Amino acid sequence: MKKVLSVGLLLLLAGGLLFAGGKAEPEKEELTFAYMSGILDPFMQMIEKGAQAKCDELGVKLMTAEYPKKWGAEIQVPILEAMTARGGFDFLLVVPTAQTALIAPLKKIHDKGIPMITCDTYLGDGDYSKPSEYSFPLAYIGSDNEQGGYEVGKKLCEMIGKQGKVYLNTTNPDVSSVAGRKAGFERALKEYPNVTLVGFDYNLDNQETAQKQTAAVLQAHPDLKGVFGTNLFSAQGAYRAVVAAGLTGAVKVASWDAGMDQIQALERGEIDFTLAQKPYEIGYLAVEWGYKYLTEGVEVPKVIRPGFFIITKENLNTPEAQASIYKVD
Repeated sequence: MKKVLSVGLLLLLAGGLLFAGGKAEPEKEELTFAYMSGILDPFMQMIEKGAQAKCDELGVKLMTAEYPKKWGAEIQVPILEAMTARGGFDFLLVVPTAQTALIAPLKKIHDKGIPMITCDTYLGDGDYSKPSEYSFPLAYIGSDNEQGGYEVGKKLCEMIGKQGKVYLNTTNPDVSSVAGRKAGFERALKEYPNVTLVGFDYNLDNQETAQKQTAAVLQAHPDLKGVFGTNLFSAQGAYRAVVAAGLTGAVKVASWDAGMDQIQALERGEIDFTLAQKPYEIGYLAVEWGYKYLTEGVEVPKVIRPGFFIITKENLNTPEAQASIYKVD
């Protein structure tokens, strides 16, 4: 009887020692995702909002770098380097502000063992499936910008009666997103032989510059029929120039993005339609796929396109249009 009790006591003591000695499974370390935007605007803030929502669902921390006040590699790279020097993140969501100038800085981060997804814009030609100096990101998540530009071009040409002069105001060279929109727009115009593109300008993501450029074109071409602004700043500058010239309605304004300023202009009839991207989904999906990659080792699709929706005054109050507006708290 004493022998049985002694064995039982030893087993209990052993169990207690195992429990007290910390031999249990260690707790999983919390993952941290970092977000590097391209500029401070509602679109970029909506990407963060979507990323934060998915991080909250997964119990993941989101670290957001300082928002650049202007678009450009010379502004973005120092912020990116400072964030990398601080460290403390396992995965990077980044909006490259240039197709070529961001390759080397991002490659340095990749070489430190930090995987990444490019959001909204991409490196090189965006084909990460082929071996190249820029194929190290896991994926590009963003709109089909060329198809979007094509859809905008067709709708604008139809709106002006398939004839007349149009103008394109865009942002920066060496940026994949706006380059695609311009290419798609020009492709659409080839299907309308009586529509002429009088030119295009780069406003370097400055609304005031876009307004001055558009005003100059309106003076040079008083018979202008349509304007396409390829992003928030371009569209806001373009429609303000048309309004200031007293040409609202006479010159049709096509917009890209769905910030509240653009939606209010649409309600007033100062913008005729706008193409809304899905930035919330971009951020949400980037975290979702990044988490699957880190925790399950899944292969991430090289290109993920959330799509877009064209908002007009007529469909503005529909659920799909309302869900597409960039509502930043």
